Amino acid sequence: MNLGLKDKIAVVGASSKGLGKAIALGLAQEGAKVTICARNSDTLEETAEEIRKESGSEVLAIPTDVSQPEQIESLINQAVSHFGGIDILVNNAGGPRAGRFDDLSAEDYMSAVQLNLMSTINLCRAVVPTMRERGSGRIINLTSVSVKQPVDGLMLSNMARTGVIGFAKTLATELAPDKILVNNVCPGIIFTDRIKQLATVRAEEAGISFDDALEKMTADIPLGRIGDPEEFANLVVFLASERASYITGTTIQADGGMVRSLL
Repeated sequence: MNLGLKDKIAVVGASSKGLGKAIALGLAQEGAKVTICARNSDTLEETAEEIRKESGSEVLAIPTDVSQPEQIESLINQAVSHFGGIDILVNNAGGPRAGRFDDLSAEDYMSAVQLNLMSTINLCRAVVPTMRERGSGRIINLTSVSVKQPVDGLMLSNMARTGVIGFAKTLATELAPDKILVNNVCPGIIFTDRIKQLATVRAEEAGISFDDALEKMTADIPLGRIGDPEEFANLVVFLASERASYITGTTIQADGGMVRSLL
């Protein structure tokens, strides 16, 4: 299937490793020109070179902390200046720290909102004007299965990421006349550094080994295994493509069947 991504211009958040890296690579392999960003400039440039070699596509690497509005503005300005516009925005940021209600301060809540909700809002505010100029666009927000089935011990993620869903659903309606499609994707248990971190926390809390913690996490997955980042990236790449032209305002999980809700 030709996804129609040749020479499309994409910006992918938190893309030096994990899900963001897999998505950036997937888009580049389909012929898109990709801007990647993350806070660590050395890791970011290593990832950019890796994607260039594997895909043959042009990759622009811009060190960015997406929790900082002025850095978001600089990121988008540089991407537009370099490539001439933006067709695809993948909103992604690292998750807030694990913790229960009694473990968290007011500052923890504000930091989570800034990292996961406000980064999404600020990136959309920066990108929508250029998408309108180009006559269409794709905005895809990475959230978590916690927006459909809250995860124990992840109070901050459950709170902040759910806010993204409300924002995106409203935005999808408002931007539909501009042919800008807005969707959310929810990774389940995908083998990334974030999952390793959560497994470590759960192992310490339960007094069990890291491997036992991973096994307990896997027990809730009907497919019986933890997902691979590429499997998740395939969903995002499709939603970014011309083949997803009638899909907007949705929240779709890639979780091996873990979430039991009907919607």
